[in-house]
Amino acid sequence: MLTITDLGFTLAGRRLFEGASMRAPDRARIGLVGRNGTGKTTLFKLIEGEHSPDAGSIEIRKGARIGGVKQEVPAGPEPLLDIVLAADRERAALLAEAETATDPHRIGEIHARLADIEAHSAEARAASILQGLGFDAAAQARAASEFSGGWRMRVALAAVLFSAPDLLLLDEPTNYLDLEGALWLETFLARYPATAMVISHDRGLLNRAVDRILHLQSRKLTLYAGGYDAFDDKRRMEAMQTEAAMAKQSRERAHLQSFVDRFRAKASKAKQAQSRLKMLARMKPIEWSAEGAVAPFKFDAGEQLSPPIIAFEKVTVGYDGKPILRDISLRIDPDDRIALLGANGEGKSTLAKLISERLKPMAGGETRAAKLRIGYFAQHQTDELHEDETPVQHLRRLLPDMPEAKLRGRLGAVGIGAEIATNTVGSLSGGQKARLLLALMTVHKPHLIILDEPTNHLDIESREALAQALAEYEGAVIIIAHDAELIGASADRLWLVRDGAVKPFEGDMEDYRNLLLSERGGVRRDKEKEKAEKPAPKPAKKPPADRQTLLQLRAEARAAEARVAKIEEMKTKIDAALADPDLYISKPAHHFELLQKKRAEIIAGLERAEAMWLAAQEKLEAAE
Repeated sequence: MLTITDLGFTLAGRRLFEGASMRAPDRARIGLVGRNGTGKTTLFKLIEGEHSPDAGSIEIRKGARIGGVKQEVPAGPEPLLDIVLAADRERAALLAEAETATDPHRIGEIHARLADIEAHSAEARAASILQGLGFDAAAQARAASEFSGGWRMRVALAAVLFSAPDLLLLDEPTNYLDLEGALWLETFLARYPATAMVISHDRGLLNRAVDRILHLQSRKLTLYAGGYDAFDDKRRMEAMQTEAAMAKQSRERAHLQSFVDRFRAKASKAKQAQSRLKMLARMKPIEWSAEGAVAPFKFDAGEQLSPPIIAFEKVTVGYDGKPILRDISLRIDPDDRIALLGANGEGKSTLAKLISERLKPMAGGETRAAKLRIGYFAQHQTDELHEDETPVQHLRRLLPDMPEAKLRGRLGAVGIGAEIATNTVGSLSGGQKARLLLALMTVHKPHLIILDEPTNHLDIESREALAQALAEYEGAVIIIAHDAELIGASADRLWLVRDGAVKPFEGDMEDYRNLLLSERGGVRRDKEKEKAEKPAPKPAKKPPADRQTLLQLRAEARAAEARVAKIEEMKTKIDAALADPDLYISKPAHHFELLQKKRAEIIAGLERAEAMWLAAQEKLEAAE
């Protein structure tokens, strides 16, 4: 399908490819990975013919159609479904010709070809793709001009997926999708019947949707079999083997050089010394270009507060007098790790703003810890940065009395190194701006951090560093992300925002994935005939609802058990503090009273959690 041979290309004076080669077989699904700025998007433009190589060649099977999402998104009066249907140009042309054709032979050819491309099922396939990307039946009938730019990008993605090109090129497609759309896209790509190449920093997608990884590093291309985890393991093994070989070669060179240095001047050893010099000349250095380690993140939390730090009782919240979410009755404890699930537009960001006090309740009651500090990250905040100022200047605005050396240290804790701390924000990459926002968010040691889509500009290694920092952070975390891997690594409680309500989701991310895919579906063009030809399956002896109930009960038991473990950990910390002799010598009396009060609250919470756990176990055992 695609063959790249000795590719060379320079862009803006920078050499991006040199002797790069690879061959993509038919029906391969390839994840293109590499550090930001290495030339992944440029490679797509070379494949599509927007750029011409300086050296080498790019060959694509004759007659193959290439498809990708363009920057020009649909914005006219046409309904979304019509826009997607029009993307299959052959079908549209054949239907138009069928309206005017008079030659019986040609009419027969047209209808035969329409049958071959399954034109009869086109509307169903187009509707299924739009539904998977978050457009219900009513939205599919609306004009594209009624939607925002992000939603129109989804329409453009739906159109290219429907057109089913022979070579599908997708550049960070999940950046403008919510978690639900990203999970659906994973399933669609995993079943894609032609060749697909995807640039992505989403480790979950690269593990579940592709069968090969194409690594761009040091201007070369290397194709690996398997998903990202297999690639990562192989790369680590290669690094270990190469480092061992380099160390061995270094020892051999030192030994030979030592002999030459000692005996070159001695006539009796001159021949041996000369022989070893030739061996040194023939010994080619082992080349290895290891990628540098990604700068870590580090978030400091404020002092421990009594639970709950926030509690809502039948709260309603919205904008301009119009409710978006109603009857919210939830609490957040000091060590909670919560992910907000739900499609875009359901109110996740509204809930995040309510929790961060950027929105006030329209009705209901709320309580908050008196000294509670909240850090809030939202992707749109990058627009609020001052492009002509440096990261140091941004931080100094919040900490005017802190010496510059300490300001730089704070920036260094989130990966803003000395080499860029005094550059203007306008010259920073998207990932560096995201790191700066994280530094500003945590400057006052918040007790709770809220992250609303923090990963859009972070590569895989930076996302892993963020997950590690969240694991080490001692405060509470609320996260909204389209990266299921980050959610799985960072959250132990899931809240589902849907239909104007917020409720705990009693299950894990795999349960949510299954629920989502059962609701949104995923029609495959190459499977529709099989479905039509196969007889309807016989009803299962056991209703699907029984299995779903069992899964839900298991999830409830796991969540209850995790809750007990978390509260027991809090009790252990309090007991350790109360057992510290220094508490009774140097600490004020009210500090002891506060700890005693906290312990009483924790004991009461532990009793409730244990009762819930036992009840969940009894229900599960009865069901099993």
